[in-house]
Parts: sequence; C-alpha cells; structure tokens
Amino acid sequence: MWDIGGQKTIRPYWRNYYENTEALIYVVDAADRKRVDEAGYELNEILGEDKLATVPLLVFANKSDLLQAQSADDIAESLSLFNIKDRPWQIQACSAKDGTGLEEGLRWVVKQVK
Repeated sequence: MWDIGGQKTIRPYWRNYYENTEALIYVVDAADRKRVDEAGYELNEILGEDKLATVPLLVFANKSDLLQAQSADDIAESLSLFNIKDRPWQIQACSAKDGTGLEEGLRWVVKQVK
C-alpha cells in the first residue's frame, strides 16, 4: 500500500508506484467543488495507464460530514465514474476525521482483490 499525495509537484512520480497494483484508492475532498474537477482530470489520466488497466477503483469522498460537501452521487457524476466500463468501481462517502465510511470502502476493496 502506498499513500501518494496529490500535490501537483509530485504527480509526475505517481507512475513509479503502478507496478503490481491490485487496487486504486483515490481520495477526493467532497467539500471542495473546485478541486473535484481537477481530481477528475487527474483520475482520468491515471485510469488510462496500461499498468492500471482493469484495476478496481475505490473513490473515497472525504469530508462528507461537512455541510458544504457534495453527495457521493454528485461527485461520481463530476468524475464521470458512470462511464467507467473496464473495471469495477465504487464511490464511498467518508470522513477521515471520525472514520465514517472507511471500513465499508476497504471491505469493498478486499472483495475485489481476493
């Protein structure tokens, strides 16, 4: 498991971690509408990588506990997840602050990689 940050300066290094990847967990800030669009662009780039072809995708919609947060369905629409046909995917509303939704998302990942 790798936790690779999303800062623009380190994105070119992401591909160093693609070898032997069994699942991709992508975290977006559900309360930051502007960055969801940017996250969608980056996600699309990642999903086009040959080494990640057919790898299951879990999207954690973090900060879903905040009032200004978008719903998981709205984020799925913004990220064009409904267009993904080459791999299983799941979006999970969550809060890293209180742990809500994390176990459900990780259980889904475990089922996909068994």
